[in-house]
Amino acid sequence: MYVEGSREYKTHCAKYGHPSEFGFKDVCNVWKTENWNPDALVKLYKKAGARYFFAMANHHDNFDNYDSKYQPWNSVNVGPKKDIIGGWQRAARKNGLYFGVSNHAAHAWLFYETAQRSDKIGQKAGIPYDGRLTKEDGNGKWWEGLDPRELYAQNHVLSTGSENTGNIHNQWGWENGATLPSVEYCNNFQDRAIDLINKYNPDLIYFDDTALPLWTVSNAGLKVATHFYNHNANRTKGKSKGVIFGKILNDEQKKSLVWDVEKGAPDQIQERPWRACTCIGEWHYRRSVYEQNRYKPAERVIQMLVDIVSKNGNMLLNVPVRGDGTIDEKEWKIVQEIGEWLAENSEGIYDTRPWKIYGEGPSSENANPLQAQGFNEGKMKFSSDDIRFTIKKKVLFAFVMGKPAGIKVNIKSLAIGNQLYGKKIGKIELLGYGKVVFKQSDKGVEIQLPKLNKSTDYVLTFKIR
Repeated sequence: MYVEGSREYKTHCAKYGHPSEFGFKDVCNVWKTENWNPDALVKLYKKAGARYFFAMANHHDNFDNYDSKYQPWNSVNVGPKKDIIGGWQRAARKNGLYFGVSNHAAHAWLFYETAQRSDKIGQKAGIPYDGRLTKEDGNGKWWEGLDPRELYAQNHVLSTGSENTGNIHNQWGWENGATLPSVEYCNNFQDRAIDLINKYNPDLIYFDDTALPLWTVSNAGLKVATHFYNHNANRTKGKSKGVIFGKILNDEQKKSLVWDVEKGAPDQIQERPWRACTCIGEWHYRRSVYEQNRYKPAERVIQMLVDIVSKNGNMLLNVPVRGDGTIDEKEWKIVQEIGEWLAENSEGIYDTRPWKIYGEGPSSENANPLQAQGFNEGKMKFSSDDIRFTIKKKVLFAFVMGKPAGIKVNIKSLAIGNQLYGKKIGKIELLGYGKVVFKQSDKGVEIQLPKLNKSTDYVLTFKIR
């Protein structure tokens, strides 16, 4: 909205006015979440198969969605006048799910640099946007008593190349000419994160940062991580140490943090558990995704889930919420369909581990390298020729990653003489249908399919003993 000429800028100006007069601080105030029912949504997600639930504590806009002691710009003071994280936490606990929070605020220092700009053309050319307003500027306005500098954090010189909005991605680790955050900014981040942990006792916490927040310029992130692990251990009397997720981790860091891959997956089994985060639409609700039917269908989500689990990962799936606190009917239907598939096939997903190989078929024969934080999603297409494997105790699960056109499927990795399995197969079941007829040879195990009649037969799960 602070990028002159962009779609968001044009929409904002048409609806609210120019960002020199009605800025993001004002957007926060008109956000109301008037139809938000966290319990109903979490019930939906649990029924769909969720084992944990994440809520956004803050994003790159630096606005805290909770009763924040150290950030006056929060959802209790401004806008909804509700404790959003508190509401999600109660719903998650009530439904027996582990509760997680995501914290993205460390980069607000850079993200908000656009708010220091002004239009270059038109009637408002040269008039600054509201990124450098002070507390005194609020006298007589709705935000009287609040200091915009505590939201925007823009009392600093611009980073090198800040006129190019995309340049922030080259400065993610505070390099390449980024203006470094002040000690006060880092301390405030630390205080807010610890306050969040102490108030809401999350089991899981995700930082949208390389390794830990403010890493390379401050030890604030390390202090928060230390506090989180100790707090969880003390709270649960040692039964749970809590989990922190971070991005672009080296092998040493993966011993302390769980590696998060954004919109993608590694192309090999990982020794340590990891997590993929993705979304059915975009990270935040966008009406055009709904209107243009651009949501990921349940079939695609399930294929991704199976591929991720076969490589020792788990999936965090984002379902973007509208400003009024609801999800639309298309999102609701997709979530329900995911639950329908898991209701019959979850035995091959939950509590499983990777097999000796993660899969066979065309999608496993080509490299698919990650790009920075991840971002290789969708570059591989799955079909009935692709197989994925998981194992639980002595039971092997084989997933056919597309609905077969014929009446038989063949799994080459289970051929007689292939040392991967090395056993005679005694029984195969197709989950949701029952026992199936098969023939094992030196070319694989050929399975005769029953008549498939379910709408969720786009990924078939075979239980092999």
